[in-house]
Amino acid sequence: MNEFEKNVQSKRNDLIDSGVAFVVSFGFFTILFAVATIVSFVGS
Repeated sequence: MNEFEKNVQSKRNDLIDSGVAFVVSFGFFTILFAVATIVSFVGS
C-alpha cells in the first residue's frame, strides 16, 4: 500500500459526488437551454 491509500482525505462514497455533479451540470444546461429558448421566442 502506498501512502495515498493509507492517508485518504475523503472517505465519502464517490457515487454521491458523481450524482451531485451530474445533477448540477444537468441543471446548468437545462437553464441555458431554457434561456436560449425564451430569447428565441422573444426575438421572433
